[in-house]
Amino acid sequence: MAEGRHQPPKGVQENGERAVRWIEEGKAGRNFTDVGDHRAHQLAAGEKLTDAQVKKMQAYFKRHSVDKDADGFTHGTDGFPSPGRVAWDAWGGDEGERWVGGIEL
Repeated sequence: MAEGRHQPPKGVQENGERAVRWIEEGKAGRNFTDVGDHRAHQLAAGEKLTDAQVKKMQAYFKRHSVDKDADGFTHGTDGFPSPGRVAWDAWGGDEGERWVGGIEL
């Protein structure tokens, strides 16, 4: 794999850490993927990402921004954290979306 060069900011790492906790608590849901699990651990550890990994994150956020409208996505609402929220944070959360959105490849 190509050498990573994109360092996740602190907020992205914190969202990954929260997602890892939620995954360990069984809150990720039955459709949660191994890729999402790996990404959560990678971000939580502060690993640098390759261009290809950043592209995958950009694609994830484009596909899943609609998940933010679902029940249980927002703190303080019923069902929080929803499986969609766990996945969102596994990919870096809002901070991750902003971070990779500002990277031109």
